[in-house]
Amino acid sequence: MARDKLLYSCNACGAQASKWAGQCPDCGAWNTLTETLVSGNTGRHARHATPGGVVIAMAEVPRQDEARLATGVTELDRVLGGGLVAGSVVLIGGDPGIGKSTLLLQTLVALSERLQALYVTGEESLQQVSVRAQRLGLPDRKLRLLAETQVERILEAAAREQPRVMVIDSIQTLYTDLLQSAPGSVAQVRESAAQLVRYAKHAHCALFLVGHVTKEGTLAGPRVLEHMVDTVLYFEGDGGSTFRLIRAVKNRFGAVNELGVFAMTDKGLREVSNPSAIFLSRHEQPVAGSVIMVTREGSRPLLVEVQALVDESQGSNPRRVTLGLDQNRLAMLLAVLHRHSGVAMYDQDVYVNVVGGVRVSETAADLAVLLAALSSLRNRPLPSDLVVFGEVGLAGEIRPVQSGEPRLREAQKHGFKRAVIPRANAPKSAIKGMELIAVQRLSEALEVLR
Repeated sequence: MARDKLLYSCNACGAQASKWAGQCPDCGAWNTLTETLVSGNTGRHARHATPGGVVIAMAEVPRQDEARLATGVTELDRVLGGGLVAGSVVLIGGDPGIGKSTLLLQTLVALSERLQALYVTGEESLQQVSVRAQRLGLPDRKLRLLAETQVERILEAAAREQPRVMVIDSIQTLYTDLLQSAPGSVAQVRESAAQLVRYAKHAHCALFLVGHVTKEGTLAGPRVLEHMVDTVLYFEGDGGSTFRLIRAVKNRFGAVNELGVFAMTDKGLREVSNPSAIFLSRHEQPVAGSVIMVTREGSRPLLVEVQALVDESQGSNPRRVTLGLDQNRLAMLLAVLHRHSGVAMYDQDVYVNVVGGVRVSETAADLAVLLAALSSLRNRPLPSDLVVFGEVGLAGEIRPVQSGEPRLREAQKHGFKRAVIPRANAPKSAIKGMELIAVQRLSEALEVLR
């Protein structure tokens, strides 16, 4: 039987070499050779040894609903699409100290009361994990712990324990004896994850992988790691803030862009059942440059406060700074405001912030950003019971957004009485206790500040 062998592949041109070198011998690129494990059964006889796949019609494929396992943490279940699926692999990333290990420890302790669970730590000792559980007030009677970094020994322990749910903290600390590179290298992360994913699928074990992130906030390691797993979750928010946000950016068993909201306390992460309330600043009196918008995160309407500060620029290049929004889109919206409403801000610094660390990626924030900036420029506060949403086009039109009526229902539930919305989003039946201002052009929306 042919044995596996090590080769070094160039990330730039794909050339292979038997030994590592600083420079690729084919394309001349530097530091691009990465260790790769190549199976020995790759010849002509190996290809003909396996039978071809059977082609069937889609209607003949047996269909069954995936059984969901509730984690006991409602916000995490929401992000996962309703709970864990047996054999699924979840990759969770975030900044150091933001709460990844804390959340997974809380989740596994809750699950261990009902089924077999295994927590594998490669970064901390067993004593450190036990002390953290004690500090959080978690019962530690049934949760099984393992401090190990070699993949083969982890899989041996998992075969003995046969857990239904397993956590690996973290994937960057693991290594396999099949490769010679150091733990955390591209080859080690890729091969270690591949072995763990194969085990999870074969044993029908739900697997959590904790991943480090780079300075840019993306998951460290090879990009293929995100393609190997079923779900990718990101922790968002400022590490110094009380609140933590978890967003699903990939989910084979549910919707993406679902958002879970937690609050960090001395007893760990606590779920926030009404996140709209925490993102709304309750000013004692109306403040210029502040407006409430209704965004949509997955299936959940969410009320957030958009703040703008417009100040005279002291330099030749006015600043355009955004937190939680796309900076390029702000520059475009200010150009639309100038072109179609005659309001110029080319000599003003414009700062826009979404309160609470929420990142709004949808275009429904366009109208709220412009009204907040104009309110700050003119120093005219908007009514405190007003909500706004709508997309602004380059021709100055107000375009509709998805799920207009659920957004209005969410605003009504929190006591808002007026709403500026796109005309195409106006509901067929009136919403009790709410005055709807349906607009079609930007000039009509700006009448709110006159």
